Amino acid sequence: MKGVKYLTDGSNKKVAVQIDLKLLEKYDDEMEDLIDGIIAESRKDENRKPLAAVIKTLKRQGKLK
Repeated sequence: MKGVKYLTDGSNKKVAVQIDLKLLEKYDDEMEDLIDGIIAESRKDENRKPLAAVIKTLKRQGKLK
C-alpha cells in the first residue's frame, strides 16, 4: 500500500508500521476509529467502576450537576 511501510526485526518478523502523515489526512475518521479500537483493546483488563459510582463522585467533586 502506498504510504505504508512495515518495519521488521532480524528474523524478518513485522514489528511496527510507518504511515505517511499525508495518507492519514485522507482517512482521518477511519484512523480515529482504529486508534479508539487499539486503546479500548489495551484497556480491556483494567478495573471498572459502575456508571452510578462515577456520576456520584463527579457530583460530589462539583464537576457534574
